[in-house]
Order: sequence, then structure tokens, then C-alpha cells
Amino acid sequence: MLIDIFHDTVCPWCRIGKKYLFDALAQQEQEVHIRWHPFLLDNTVPADGYEFYSFMQNRKGIKAEEIQQMFDYTQRAGEAAGVKLDFEKIRLAVNTKLSHQLIALAPANVKNDVVEAIYKAYFEDGLNLGNIDVIVAIGTAYQMDASELKLQLNDSAVSDAVVAESIFARLNGINSVPLFVINNKVKLNGSHSVEVFLETLNRTALLDIPAKIW
Repeated sequence: MLIDIFHDTVCPWCRIGKKYLFDALAQQEQEVHIRWHPFLLDNTVPADGYEFYSFMQNRKGIKAEEIQQMFDYTQRAGEAAGVKLDFEKIRLAVNTKLSHQLIALAPANVKNDVVEAIYKAYFEDGLNLGNIDVIVAIGTAYQMDASELKLQLNDSAVSDAVVAESIFARLNGINSVPLFVINNKVKLNGSHSVEVFLETLNRTALLDIPAKIW
């Protein structure tokens, strides 16, 4: 089974959706290949980032108390899924391009773990994903060579590929994440429960069973 995941690394619902999907996959016996696709929510954010709360308030166009209510609701949703979303730790709205470059460069056998480490760095540690040293540190924790990784992250071709893929997703009608595409057939938008993922995975598997000829 092939699952394409469109996400951004500062999207809390993407982390929640990932957790539910992987919990569902743990109950499946079939072999699964996952492909991660960047969806840059705001590539105009500078490398140094913006102050988080004011940025989110302006982006959503709501009052400060409404922003806090939104964060509280999202944090509870994360707790229900079994992931930590510590909005008090987050000081910066950040540019996620470098984090997606790291995901693209990560070896296949650790790519899923690197994605989770990036989510943790932002949502639990409040780190700036636009800082190359932060990204290199995540990569080296998964046996990626620091010097080589830094060169690759500074390669405009890698950066341009991430931006191009994000733009391509938008041009093809993707306007929100997370989005899960299973076997190029079934799309599932949003952060659904384990039960919904299981039902979708099973339904998709049935679509691939050849029709019986009598």
C-alpha cells in the first residue's frame, strides 16, 4: 500500500493526523510505503521567524482570547491522540522550508522518525525550524553527516524543489493539510480517528482486489 501525506511541520493537526494514521497502520499487516510531501503554509515567514501569538492572531483575524481558546482546544485534541502540543513553548512562527528539505534528504529507513523529530522540536521544544543549526542537529541525531547535510540544506536546488512541490500541490487543488492519499485512489482530508483511518485503509485494500471471473 502506498500512502502520500501532504503536510506542514508547524501544523498541529498534521501531527495529530500522523499519530492516528500510524496507530491505525500498527493494526494492519500489509506492507506500507509512505511518501511525504511539503505544503508550505506560509513561505513568506523569514528565517528568524515572527512573534508567534501576534502572528497567529493577525493570520486568523481573531482576538487574543479567541486565539488562546483555539490553542487550548487543539492541545486537548493532541492529548486525546497521544501527542504533546505545548503552545506555551512556541515563541516563533517559523518558516518550514528547511525542515521539509531535511525530510527530503533523510534516508528512507529513518524518514518517518525524522518527521516526528521535527514535530517534536517545534511543538514540544519550541525550536526555530528556520534555523539551519536546529535542522542539522535533528539530522545528525539520525546518523546524517553534519557537514554534508549543511551543504545540502544550502543547495538552492533542494530548496527550490521543496517550494515547487508545495506550489504544485496548491495548483492541483490542495488547499489544506493534512491530506492523505492512499494508493492514488482514496483521499482523506484532516485529522481523523484511528477507526476512520482503519475503515479507509480496509476500503482501499478492497478496491485493489481483482474482480472474480465466474
